[in-house]
Amino acid sequence: MTRRAAYLVVAAAAVVPRLAVLLHERGDILASFTEKSDEFARTFVRTGTFGFIPGEPSAWTQPLYTFFLVPIYWIVGREWWAVGLAQIAVAAVTALIVYETGRRFLSPRAGLVAALVATLNPYLVWHDVHVNRELLDQLLAALVVFLTLLATERKGRNGLAVPALLGLALGLAILGNSRLVFLPLVIVAFLAWRLRMWQPVVVVLAVCALSLTPWLVRNAVNVGCFTLTTDSRALWKANNLATYGVLDRGGWIDDVPNLSGAPPWPELAADLTTAGKPTTVDECAQMRLYRGEVTDFWREHPGEKARLAGQAARMLWDPRSIRTEGRSEAGGFVDDARTWVQPLYTIPLYVLALIGFFVIPRWIAALFLALLAYNTLAALVFAGATRYRVPWDFVLALAAGAAVVWLLDRRKAAT
Repeated sequence: MTRRAAYLVVAAAAVVPRLAVLLHERGDILASFTEKSDEFARTFVRTGTFGFIPGEPSAWTQPLYTFFLVPIYWIVGREWWAVGLAQIAVAAVTALIVYETGRRFLSPRAGLVAALVATLNPYLVWHDVHVNRELLDQLLAALVVFLTLLATERKGRNGLAVPALLGLALGLAILGNSRLVFLPLVIVAFLAWRLRMWQPVVVVLAVCALSLTPWLVRNAVNVGCFTLTTDSRALWKANNLATYGVLDRGGWIDDVPNLSGAPPWPELAADLTTAGKPTTVDECAQMRLYRGEVTDFWREHPGEKARLAGQAARMLWDPRSIRTEGRSEAGGFVDDARTWVQPLYTIPLYVLALIGFFVIPRWIAALFLALLAYNTLAALVFAGATRYRVPWDFVLALAAGAAVVWLLDRRKAAT
């Protein structure tokens, strides 16, 4: 298959099933289970304020997905088809990056198989058309992997443009998901090991830091603290004595009882204000409060934290899609698919990826395993769920693609 034909096949595999889901779900795309990024985007378009309430700046979420939605809402309005089509385009670009990664660093056939496997993940086909910030997580993760391998392959040739682009991609990834704040350290450690050069490492870190600085300064000036996000309450909900029981019975961290005596958090304060009960919020004070509660929990209850970490790892790598009490489509076809269809995809992916790690070049396998280990460690610190794993499943798909080609070649040789 030619490269152009492969592009068309991969793009069609990404677009066609998502279009079908989008048309089926058109009534719910913006009506159910949206997240605060959607509310921030609406407020920003109406008033120019990044926050819940006009004139009250907030840092209660990572900004990237909000600013992905903003131009859509500003240009064409908050329409299901506009959001859905934009997100399908992102999914198609992600699939093409996965193909290019496999084509260039493994083989064209492995890249094609990997891209198809990655983009046809049932979980992603469904969720990519709904409002969810993990859509951009996968795009940037795929771009980071491609640029990291490209920087390693060139070994300093063609200047420092690729490391600079890599640093920018890492910065954007962090602005989309604060759990990735230490990912640049993993990447530069890999580059230092492979390149034995300090210049690319410095450029990656410098550009990454530079890309984060405007947002950090904005938060310092408008909110009062030099931070990526003030929402340490989410971290506390994943790290307290009630968390394990809530997750064990099928709840999610949102169902963890609120901290006794804590002031209203920004969402609640916004709801109270809208209801005619003006409520002020000191986000920086709340950030410090919940962060202190988390560190106290880790220090005073290490055994419980270890138990939570084990639970998080199980939930992260469960081949079924995690089902919580507040899940969308509870009791319907989608719910059945979470239990029965998703494992039919995920279990073979795991098996083939395991084979693939012994087939692909060891230095590439080292990068893939380091990224998967980092994502697992982030889950141990926070919480584990399917939505936190699937942005990185394309790494497994790349290894699986190589395994499929290897197995086919062995069969052909045997006959």
